[in-house]
Amino acid sequence: MKDKLIRTNIKNKGFIVKSRGQRKKEKTMEERDLEEIKEEFKEIYFDNIERDGAEDLLEFLERSDFFRAPASTRNHSAFEGGLCEHSINVYKRFVKLLEAEYGNYEEKISKESVAIIALLHDICKVNFYVKDLKNVKKDGVWMQEPYYRIEDSLPYGHGEKSVYMISGFMKLTREEAMAINWHMGGFDSRIREGSVKLADVYYRYPIAFLFHIADNMATYLDEQPLK
Repeated sequence: MKDKLIRTNIKNKGFIVKSRGQRKKEKTMEERDLEEIKEEFKEIYFDNIERDGAEDLLEFLERSDFFRAPASTRNHSAFEGGLCEHSINVYKRFVKLLEAEYGNYEEKISKESVAIIALLHDICKVNFYVKDLKNVKKDGVWMQEPYYRIEDSLPYGHGEKSVYMISGFMKLTREEAMAINWHMGGFDSRIREGSVKLADVYYRYPIAFLFHIADNMATYLDEQPLK
């Protein structure tokens, strides 16, 4: 009954998941690819997240560039829609890791927490990348080539920025906050500067460690950098 009510609310707010056949009739090939990624994200989101504020957060993502943004400027999924696709890839890797480590992982962490951590860990990259043109020389001829550059509209860090942004819409558990905050692991500038001992974080919150691994597996095994 609860799921039915949620679906009704979603429909009233315009969050209707269309069939693949409907999308084919309405979209070009490029647009349909983006739309399919977006619909997959929303399906995982709605199937698992029922927390207060979840719908408002999704509305924010809809208004932002989340579903169009790249995941990076060139390192991985550096294309339109890459951020959303990366979030889905990380979710799938995270679920597989939890199943491999714990079997019935719901005794350790809820499916809702898994979805929140994975799908939202990188919303710090919302309104973060902008399209621009650069001059490049190809076969002796100068031309302009599109690329993404960083223009951070909210310079608040990385993992901690995602926690801050999510918390404006819904309450996170401590474990969720830790996993999102420290998902960069040793790549985090706070770790490189020596202000935090990462081992202390991961010993206390093993779910955060597994999520860091899932993020890296998605990045380096499922996605490719620009050539």
